[in-house]
Amino acid sequence: MNKTPAKIQPAAGRLGVLLPGMGAVTSTFIAGVELMKKGQGRPVGSLTQLQTIRLGKRYEGRNPLIRDFVPLAKPEDLVFGGWDLFADNVYEAALKAGVLTPEQLAPVKRELEAIVPMPAVFDQDYVKNLHATHAKEGTRWELAQQVMEDIEGWQKKNRCDRVVMVWCGSTEVSTEPTAVHGSLEAFEEALKDDSKEIPPSMIYAYAAIKLGIPYANGAPNLSADVPALVELAEQTRTPIAGKDFKTGQTMMKTVIGPALKTRMLGLNGWYSTNILGNRDGEVLDDPGSFRSKEKTKTSVLDTILEAQLYPDLYSKFAHKVRIDYYPPRGDAKEGWDNIDIFGWLGMPMQIKINFLCRDSILAAPLVLDLALFLDLAKRSGLSGIQEWLSFYFKAPQCRPDLKPEHDLFTQHLKLKNTLRLLMGEETLDHSGLDYYDPRRGAVPAAPPPKPAKAKAKKPVAAAR
Repeated sequence: MNKTPAKIQPAAGRLGVLLPGMGAVTSTFIAGVELMKKGQGRPVGSLTQLQTIRLGKRYEGRNPLIRDFVPLAKPEDLVFGGWDLFADNVYEAALKAGVLTPEQLAPVKRELEAIVPMPAVFDQDYVKNLHATHAKEGTRWELAQQVMEDIEGWQKKNRCDRVVMVWCGSTEVSTEPTAVHGSLEAFEEALKDDSKEIPPSMIYAYAAIKLGIPYANGAPNLSADVPALVELAEQTRTPIAGKDFKTGQTMMKTVIGPALKTRMLGLNGWYSTNILGNRDGEVLDDPGSFRSKEKTKTSVLDTILEAQLYPDLYSKFAHKVRIDYYPPRGDAKEGWDNIDIFGWLGMPMQIKINFLCRDSILAAPLVLDLALFLDLAKRSGLSGIQEWLSFYFKAPQCRPDLKPEHDLFTQHLKLKNTLRLLMGEETLDHSGLDYYDPRRGAVPAAPPPKPAKAKAKKPVAAAR
């Protein structure tokens, strides 16, 4: 029996997508959507645009596209803006990133040139290897007010009915929550005191959430993942999600890890190394920024494998992650994994993975999906941490008393079940004894196939 669907406001009008950080990921995302609008690009990798969702039992045959099932904003209604440390318009940023060729960008050159970033919030102590030429000035409190003024002015100028924000900026140096982040009151006091414990990404998160604008964090920075901003999100009824887009090597870990545990195969060690040459690689060449990324990339296996339940299989494995900045590679990242496993009678085996991927090509559809799903969450009355969007992140934000779910397939089921609940459909768990014994269910067994009618045989000519 179907449940009562949520009261979802219609996706009417223009949806503004604001993006702190307008480099490789952002320019690739915007170029892709603008090409889609002209019918010249396919949104490969996007669940919202290409994937179906099963409703009910398999034999019902109900499998609409997600975009036809839930009331999402349409790509043609999206409007783009944002901030960057450099004044390049999005076309110039795309050329410098080198993800897409000038020939690919040519049909949307005019649209990309029209998008010019607003000056960014920047602190050299948090991104050591970049030097901003297009940044705001002021105390942290003043900067937060400036970002809010930017948002409101941009929304009015672009006639947007709603706005979402997705952080696509650089990885900041690793930090841990302190008393400053423990409550909204302490956080706002620290903003006024210009506390160095508040990084730029938190200023963007605070500004968005304060205005009730849904916020997702695509980098490993703490950003909105502190009690103060969760408190603010609940107060302003704002959906938030993060952290760190799950793209290449970590995506593979969330596939292979569950496979090992499902088959009860042991793990002795997992060595991962990456080479990349884009701005992200340059930023991660700093040990502090790398430490932020290392934490999100190494946290995945511990949660998936549950060593506390299977100590003989998973309690002593070695896990090493490296990222090397190699400029000639550009955005074409290469990830190598050596996985030492063991099976029956403890006999050793190995798995080798060489993933030659493109970071921004994998991240762009995630930005699209997150923008559309966050807008849906807001219109559905959801607020606070949106754990059902864990599918998109390396280090999913969740309640402090829970461990995040990292298994890609569990995350995928959770995402789709949330959509089913919002629309008043039954959740799916792939069980049901009626598949095996029709007497237990309302659907009768399929009748046996009718025997085919025998065709009349043609007379065989007599041999002469």
